[in-house]
Amino acid sequence: MKGDIFKALGSKTRVEMLKLLMQCEYHVSGLAKALDISVPVAAKHVRILENAELVASKNFGRTHVLKVNREKLYEAMETFSEEYEIEIERGASILDALKGVAGVGIKKIGDKEFIVSIDNEEGFYVYEVNGKSPNVPISEYKMEKGGEIELKRLVPVLKKRVKVNVKGGGNSKSK
Repeated sequence: MKGDIFKALGSKTRVEMLKLLMQCEYHVSGLAKALDISVPVAAKHVRILENAELVASKNFGRTHVLKVNREKLYEAMETFSEEYEIEIERGASILDALKGVAGVGIKKIGDKEFIVSIDNEEGFYVYEVNGKSPNVPISEYKMEKGGEIELKRLVPVLKKRVKVNVKGGGNSKSK
C-alpha cells in the first residue's frame, strides 16, 4: 500500500491538493478552483489520493467534502526512519542508552540532559516506549525490560496564530 502512497505523492498537483487539505476541508470543485484546474481533472487526482488512503471524504447528502488523512501521511514518512538494536543494563535510563547510538546529540542544561539533535538535525524531540508516551523525562525513565523506543522530532507546523493585545497597554511593543 505504501507504493500507492508514493505514487500519489509523485504528482505536484496532488501534493498541492494535500497542502490545501492540511489547512481545511474542500469539495472537489473548491480544490479545482484553488488550483486553477478543471473539476474532472481534480476528481481524477482525488481518486488517486483516495485509493492511497491519503484523503477521505465525508458525505453530506450528495455533497462530498474532502479531508486529509494525516495518520496515513505520517505513516508513509516512517519508511525513512532508521532502526538500531542496543543492549543496556537493567535500570539504565533511556537517555543513557541513547548516548551509545551514533548521531544522537545530547545537551546538558542545568542539571537536566536533553536530546537536541539526531543526525545533526536540531530540534525538539519526544520519545515513546512501546508505542506509549511516558509521563516522565527521558533521563528518568528506567528500562526494566526490553522494548522499543521511538524518537520523534517535533516539526513546527503552524496550527494557530494568536495576536495578543493587552488592555490599557496601547499598541507599543515591549522588549
